Amino acid sequence: MGGHLPAPGQRIGLLGGSFNPAHEGHLAISREALRRLRLDQVWWLVSPQNPLKSPAESAPLAERLAAARTRARHPRIRVGAIESALGTVYSVDTLNALVQRFPRVNFVWLMGADNLLQVPAWKNWQELFHILPVAVFDRPSYHLGALAGIAARRFARQRQPESRAGLLARRTPPAWVFVHQGLYPQSSARIRAARKIRARRP
Repeated sequence: MGGHLPAPGQRIGLLGGSFNPAHEGHLAISREALRRLRLDQVWWLVSPQNPLKSPAESAPLAERLAAARTRARHPRIRVGAIESALGTVYSVDTLNALVQRFPRVNFVWLMGADNLLQVPAWKNWQELFHILPVAVFDRPSYHLGALAGIAARRFARQRQPESRAGLLARRTPPAWVFVHQGLYPQSSARIRAARKIRARRP
């Protein structure tokens, strides 16, 4: 990631997504993960193309990477397109590849509450919970729906108390925690919609 190999034993959070574009919510989740999960780093995995979204919706990868690096600007947040290097498309394959490449690193998968609700649509989604511990971060209007959703119910017994979030990176999966945090209404979809409105104005 950026030419720097992680040291054995490090705790690294993985935040995947299109970052189309990166925004304050991504940064807020990353900062909260560093603090609450006691992580050494957070890696932003900028996806070449989300298989559940139309290519027409996405800006070019290079443009999204550059914008994400500008937005991150944090000494412990690294931004890259690991899926391009690994040749993977689906999150489950990316995580398997990273665990094989760095078997002594303690990775944690980071996601917003909106993705906890949507994750059953992902390829082999249940396997994902068996590869790495998962930290889910609250998002506006998704709290109740996410915790009542299919994924939360399926792994209800593996949910860890939020007070033990700092131990999650060393837990044997499946293990996950729901993290309450300050809520940011910003989203990539809203930013793109606002840009379209501005572009139509004379």
